[in-house]
Parts: sequence; structure tokens; C-alpha cells
Amino acid sequence: MHINRSTLVLAIATAFSTPVANANALYIHAGNLIDGVSDDVRSNVTIVVSDNTITAIKDGFINDDNGRVVDLTDSTVMPGLMDMHTHVDMLLNKDGYTEGFFKNPPYFALRATNYVNDTLQAGFTTVRNLGGSVSTDLRDAINQGHIAGPRIYAAGKSIATTGGHADPTNGINRHLSLLEGAPGPTAGVINGYDDARQAVRQRYKEGSDVIKLTVTGGVLSLAKSGDNPQFMDDELKGIMDTAKDYGFVVAVHAHGAEGMKRAIRAGVDSVEHGTYMDKETIKLMKKNGTYYVPTISAGKWVAAHVDQYPTIVQPKARAVGPQIQKTFTKAYEAGVNIAFGTDAGVFPHGLNGREFGYMVEAGMAPMEAIQSATINGAKLLRIDDKLGSVESGKLADLVAVKGNPLEDITLMESVSFVMKDGTIYKQL
Repeated sequence: MHINRSTLVLAIATAFSTPVANANALYIHAGNLIDGVSDDVRSNVTIVVSDNTITAIKDGFINDDNGRVVDLTDSTVMPGLMDMHTHVDMLLNKDGYTEGFFKNPPYFALRATNYVNDTLQAGFTTVRNLGGSVSTDLRDAINQGHIAGPRIYAAGKSIATTGGHADPTNGINRHLSLLEGAPGPTAGVINGYDDARQAVRQRYKEGSDVIKLTVTGGVLSLAKSGDNPQFMDDELKGIMDTAKDYGFVVAVHAHGAEGMKRAIRAGVDSVEHGTYMDKETIKLMKKNGTYYVPTISAGKWVAAHVDQYPTIVQPKARAVGPQIQKTFTKAYEAGVNIAFGTDAGVFPHGLNGREFGYMVEAGMAPMEAIQSATINGAKLLRIDDKLGSVESGKLADLVAVKGNPLEDITLMESVSFVMKDGTIYKQL
């Protein structure tokens, strides 16, 4: 018997394929639906998906043309979750400060294929990756179907000032740090208005989707201060003047209040961490519509693992880590716009869902926490016309948990169904 070689190869590829591809229309029977926009929960609805698009949402459990049915009648269906602060191409473990001297970029990219899959399996179908050496490559590999992972909006290399939080030569032997010359705008280190313009243009040239600045000191860098301002007004103006020309969303890492205020006045889109924000900072954020991305998970993690970090980092971890959740409460109660973000990569990927519990613990209503990771994230990224809610005409990014997360928010840590772009990647 002759077996066609092409047919055999196709059969093997199909058998070992991770995603379950959709054929024509899918009828998703949802026991409950949180659509990401409304504060009301709909019960017993059918979500119709054709190819990669939601085409209808109907009351009752229906199957109009005998299409394939996905039974989620015991579950709550939601839009695909969004994490606005990740580092999907790294995991800062005990070797994180030295392995760059011994490993090459392909190693980090290959290792990160596990990280992006863990993120997707946790229900996060879209992430904003705020700094990473191979994040644009991961994005492209995912978009082209080579590996499974979330939709990535990548910042590429974060932009810092000399000696700032994202200066890659901090703490390095001076002879090693000068082997290729002092880092400049191409490497994401600036000093002055012109450097700032060049750095943004370089990110554009390299294919970044968003811009990330480290406008204050940080916890995990090999530098003394965790909160001092590190950008001058003219440097921020150079960043924003150029970012607006290229349509970039700009995020700023910031712990100290002065650095935050300078950045908010300059017109940035989001403040990450925000540890020591004061009343004036909050007032400016509300006036400008600036989003706050809290990353409570990272604060909890570093505070609990202080001893694993270098000596210069430990006092910063002890001071900053426990403060972030308190700041979140203050910002939430004041009415600041909040978008979900975790800083995954500081802690293991796939644990992003813990942030929901921390937010609710700090006073946020469960529905608002879910909306922060759906429609709010989409608005921050300016993609709410196609993602962030379960509505007809939007892309079919859907997740589900068994039970009702409004009654038990910890269910968000156990996502049982994941669909991204109309393809099912997980169904338990």
C-alpha cells in the first residue's frame, strides 16, 4: 500500500499540534459571562465565534447551524486577560545577575518559550512587555505561529539615564563595562534632549511597540537608590515629543514621587509601581488621565525573598516591597485609572493571577479587578476597538474559570479555558 508522504507529514503535525483549531463556527455555552464592560453578569448565554472573531452573543444555549459546541456551562467566561507589566523573556532567579556573561541571546529566547506558554496557560492572552533583550523576537515567533504565547506589545530595551535603573552596565567591573564603550541611546542610555529623541527612534527602528522609561531608581538594579528622580524635564520632553510622532504608548517605571510628577507633567501614559506617590501625584494622574499599573505581586515577591538578592538590593527590597499594596489602596480610593500589571519575571511566569487577590485584598471590588485586566488594559494600549471585552466584532480572546470569581477571586489563579484569536489553547 502506498502512503502519500505529504499526507503522512500533515497527519503527524496535526497529532502533535498544541492548539485546537476551529472549523467554521463555534458555539460557546457559558454559564456566566463577564463581558469586561458591564458591571452586570449575564447567565446562560452563547458566544458565537467564526474564525478569529466574535460574531454574536445570544441568550440561552443555542447551536444555530449544528456547529461545534464548547460546553462551559459550569464556568464564568471573560475576555482574554491582559497584563500590562511583564518581562516574558527573563526570570530573575539567583543566577539572574551573572548569567548574561555566560549565555547568548538564543539561549534566553529558547528558555522564554516556556515563559510565554506559562503566561498564556494562565489566561493572559495579551501582555505589554516592558523591557527585554529578545521580546520582539518572541512577539514575532508567536505572531507567525512558531510557538504558543500571548499577544506581545514589546518595549525592547528600556530607556534610562547614565547610572539609572536600566543602565545595563551598573555594578559591572569598569574594564568590562568599557569594552564596547559607555552605553548611549542605541543601548537605551541617554543624557539630554537629543539623546532622548535618538533613543525613541532607535526603539522604532528595532520594532518596539511601546516605550519604557526608568524615571526613578529601582529595587533590583545594582545601584544605591530605589526612588531618586533620574530624568530631567528636557529629557522627558525629548522622549514625549518623539514618542507622539511615532504613536508610542509610554510607560514609566517609578517609585519616587518627584520622578513620577515630572513624567506625568510630560504626558506619559502610565506609571508603573508608583510606590511613594503622594497627594500631588495622584491629583496630577487624575487630571491627565494617567494610568497606574501597580505590580503588587512583584512587591510581595521581593519582600519575601530579600535574602536571594545582592547586598545593595536588599535594603531597597525591604523598604519598597511591602509599600506597593498600601499605595494601591490610596490610589484606588482616590479614583486613579488602574490597569492590571504584575512585573512577572521578577517572580515565576504563570502566577500572574495572584495579583487579582492582592487587589481585592487592598479594597478593590472583584469586578473592577477583572475590568482592570480586560477593558482597562485595552484602553491603555489603545486597542479597545478590537480587544478587552466580549462584544460582537471583536477578536475572539476568551478565558474561563470554573465557578464565579466575583464570589471567590482566587479562582482567577486557576483558569480552565483559554482561547486566543479564535484558537483554543486550553480546555480542562
